[in-house]
Amino acid sequence: MTDLTYPLDAPVATPAARVARRKALLHWIGVHALGVAAALFFVLPFVFIVLTSLMDDQQTLTRDLVPDHWQWSNYKKVFDTPGFLTWWRNTLVYAGLGTVLTVVSSVPVAYALAKFRFRGRNLSMMLVISMMMLPPQVIIIPMYLFWAKQLDLSGTLWPLIVPMAFGDAFSIFLLRQFLMTIPDEYLDAAKVDGCGELRTLLRIVLPMARPGIAAVALFQFFYAWNDYFGPQIYASENPGAWTLSYGLESFKGAHHTDWNLTMAATVLVMAPVILVFFFAQKAFVEGVTLTGVKG
Repeated sequence: MTDLTYPLDAPVATPAARVARRKALLHWIGVHALGVAAALFFVLPFVFIVLTSLMDDQQTLTRDLVPDHWQWSNYKKVFDTPGFLTWWRNTLVYAGLGTVLTVVSSVPVAYALAKFRFRGRNLSMMLVISMMMLPPQVIIIPMYLFWAKQLDLSGTLWPLIVPMAFGDAFSIFLLRQFLMTIPDEYLDAAKVDGCGELRTLLRIVLPMARPGIAAVALFQFFYAWNDYFGPQIYASENPGAWTLSYGLESFKGAHHTDWNLTMAATVLVMAPVILVFFFAQKAFVEGVTLTGVKG
């Protein structure tokens, strides 16, 4: 027969300890319940869009939430829409080329502001911050007159891509804050070994700044991919230069009663951004977390 008696020296839980454990359990339940609620708040709209994109024309007008027949052909119909692949190609060019130009042009400026000591350094940083606070709508009229009237580039995406080769204020600020966290001792050691500023930047700074560069690249890619204002101003007159964000508005107008096709097109527009963030989220979170630790 098993002895169920407890040893005399066994610790007995005091009322205060039991209350503390109960509070810890309730805190754990509350925090995780809020986390689950927040996750559902962001996930359920996307699930609704995906499910609606797989319905037929008639079921989308009902209260059904799950498709009776999974219409995967809706995505093929979207791809077969005239101009959709062109919008996709234009968006890839705009987002991809713009991201590369932004990173290449912003890294040297951020490196100079973070590690160089020169007269006017603080003033330069204040100018960068002031440019971040300047809404694009304020300068859109003179910029449009310059690109459209002087260079005759209206109806193309070049007025949006070319300026990225001259740096971006937000990207410079974010990279500068990240580069401030790199100890100067690494740079001094490289210079003692005979490295110049350019070689130090390429061999020492860039490998250590990969998380910050990844964060800047993702921010810029997401901005360009979702940009609606810029293509509307410069490319609206030429359907061959439309991007997905602007073309989706035209697609919705042409299929305003076909909610299944509209939702399928929305999924195709969102999918690349979700996939990019899914595979690069570790570097993105690390870059955003470390940015601003110093400086």
